[in-house]
Amino acid sequence: MKLYYAETLAPRKACAVARYLGIPIDYVFVDLKNGEQTRPDYLAINPNGKVPSLVDGEKNLWEADAIICHLAQRAESGLWPRSAQQQIDVVRWLSWNSQHLYRQGGSLYFEHLVKPWLGLGEPEPSNVAQAQGFFRQHASLLDQHLKGRKWLLGNDLSIADFSVAVTLPYAKSAAMPVDEFPQVQRWHDQLNAFDAWRNPFPARPAHAATQA
Repeated sequence: MKLYYAETLAPRKACAVARYLGIPIDYVFVDLKNGEQTRPDYLAINPNGKVPSLVDGEKNLWEADAIICHLAQRAESGLWPRSAQQQIDVVRWLSWNSQHLYRQGGSLYFEHLVKPWLGLGEPEPSNVAQAQGFFRQHASLLDQHLKGRKWLLGNDLSIADFSVAVTLPYAKSAAMPVDEFPQVQRWHDQLNAFDAWRNPFPARPAHAATQA
């Protein structure tokens, strides 16, 4: 298997799951700043020109949530639950995250980290305020859900945890108001106990450019 990645939000969850599972995999860095994602050979793998992408034999798979589902299933890991009802619950949280928490956390990540990396200037205060307001709304729902639960699905860690939490490592640097939500903090602290979560990306040569 080959996992094409950059050191950005969506690939982080794919790299973290791959490392957590200990899957033998070749990591291929895609230099976004130099436009490697738009080259014909990469577009043949992922026509969206985005990262991450996974090549597994004859299968080309894109979209980070699909990739982590595939990795967990291929490893026969409990990160993809056996119960049909829990599988539906995983899909619910993946969908919720893509439309809500990840969307607003991603906006703050863009304003505070991506814009400086690309030389696009300072964060736009109105965009930051709007994203923080929606982030609080969605984090409040998540905080309530986590009361009395160790993980999103209860006692069992799943790919939903890896997906929904993916913006949180950048909370401080991207001004996400996570400290207002104690259950979310507690849940993320549990993920931080895993080296695969804290250090998901493979080592690259020292001269390589670092992504935001």
